[in-house]
Amino acid sequence: MATLSSNLAQQSVVKPMEVQSLLDRAVERFADSVAMDFLGRTWRYAELGRLVDRAAKGLQDLGVGRGTQVGLCLPNSPYSVIFFFAVLRAGGTVVNFNPLYVERELLYQIRDSGTQIMVTTDVASILCKVQAVAAEGGLRRIVVCPLAAAMPFVKGLAYRVLRHKDIAPIPQDSLHVAYRTLLAATGGVKHYPIEPSRDIAVLQYTGGTTGTPKGAMLTHTNIVANGQQLVAARAPLYPGQDRFLAVLPLFHVFALTTCLTVPVMLGGQIVLLPRFEMKQFLDTIRRTRPTVMPAVPTLYTALSNLPDLERHELGRIGLCISGGAPIPAEVLAKFEARTGCTIIEGYGLSETAPIVSFNLPGAVRLGSVGRPLPQTEVEIRDIADHHRVLGTGEHGEVCVRGPQVMAGYWQRPQETAEVTVDGFLRTGDVGYIDADGYLTLVDRLKDVIICGGYNVYPRALEEALYQHPAIAEAAVIGVKDDYRGEAPRAYVVLKPGEHATAKEIANFLGTRVSRIEMPREIVFRTSLPKTTVGKVAKRELQESERMLEATPTTVAT
Repeated sequence: MATLSSNLAQQSVVKPMEVQSLLDRAVERFADSVAMDFLGRTWRYAELGRLVDRAAKGLQDLGVGRGTQVGLCLPNSPYSVIFFFAVLRAGGTVVNFNPLYVERELLYQIRDSGTQIMVTTDVASILCKVQAVAAEGGLRRIVVCPLAAAMPFVKGLAYRVLRHKDIAPIPQDSLHVAYRTLLAATGGVKHYPIEPSRDIAVLQYTGGTTGTPKGAMLTHTNIVANGQQLVAARAPLYPGQDRFLAVLPLFHVFALTTCLTVPVMLGGQIVLLPRFEMKQFLDTIRRTRPTVMPAVPTLYTALSNLPDLERHELGRIGLCISGGAPIPAEVLAKFEARTGCTIIEGYGLSETAPIVSFNLPGAVRLGSVGRPLPQTEVEIRDIADHHRVLGTGEHGEVCVRGPQVMAGYWQRPQETAEVTVDGFLRTGDVGYIDADGYLTLVDRLKDVIICGGYNVYPRALEEALYQHPAIAEAAVIGVKDDYRGEAPRAYVVLKPGEHATAKEIANFLGTRVSRIEMPREIVFRTSLPKTTVGKVAKRELQESERMLEATPTTVAT
């Protein structure tokens, strides 16, 4: 049987505590160190601590207490950090919302989570959606934070003048509470006793790629443990010295740990970007010289294709972390060759707060997602018989047990039971453990294409496509096939100025994949749909498949 666990697994590295205590410790140790940078404006830890206390008192005056669900629907900004800790200090539970959600998605999550108060911004495209569903969703209050007020003075003034149409006025009524008004609350914050291993700190909704989104209940221990595990695994992080580039959206679980809780745990600086825009991104790197950059494969792909990447000196970044989706080997090699950086790939999911395993510098196994974090066990179990643990090298479902594993899905005991086996979380990922104890992912269980009775893994075909010199991006899904049941369909985006035909790509693949893996069609696109964190949105490709059948736009191979 192949059970993979860290050589530190038996050592107790997890110390249960309230998430907000991480900030208390940072304020005590690093009071004068910069905690946040937003477009050039900075806040030190002592100031951040005071703002969190004032916001927590304001929230309590609105009725927030132990277990009250408070939604955060914000782009990356100082408000994201302030209210994350303020909600927890007030005794509440954070519910992360994607500000790009449409009204229907917002309404569903508000109702499902029981969110009573929403913290958002005066950006019209976000605030208007929240307002539209407030009554139907049962929101009691909407706290509105002015984005321009968080910027440096000149940038804030320019934003107000040039983007005034994008700024929504704050109604003077009982539903809306201005940020400035909230912070005017006086008096001390009431402390509610918290049981770190039982009380829910965050409801982190899954992406909903299969069925409706579910709220993963992450306890205080889950969140704190994951940061402690990462530090205990000897990741190259330095208390009081590191600057973390937060371009990943903080409402996403990957950023929750790598761009928020770990930086605060270590007294590091969080360099906040409200969105990914290449020029601003590169200018920010030049100005702040970050030492840690968590990112997703699509960002590394975009950077590696820049014609002048070398002059931006990304090699100064000490730790590049890739997560959220598997990074193609060709993208990793190209980025490292052009920048001198080393990309460290990890593996995790919303249900594990999120990190399960990690490649450490000096012990990187290409194509692998490394070894598990301390006090984390990984097993490979038979897909048909979940109680049977498989041996070394055998492909099966990755199952995880550890202090970072969620308490379950919010109000879904049956679905919680379905993803639990013998105390392990079934991840839905297919992988194997090699003889040296490294975990390698093969694909998502739901993405496996059953082609004429054979398992075809889209990731393997995507890796082969990325080796083609003209291809910038690739994605593979399964489509119905009258003869084989299912067949692969490949979507590709060519690099600017490059040309390739479907036949040329098929010939290229012919020497790299088996005949059964060959795509039935190759679809050329100018771009691929992506989630807000940068993953390719395969569900959108699958939904558009019917349209492609009705209006052929492919070139058969």
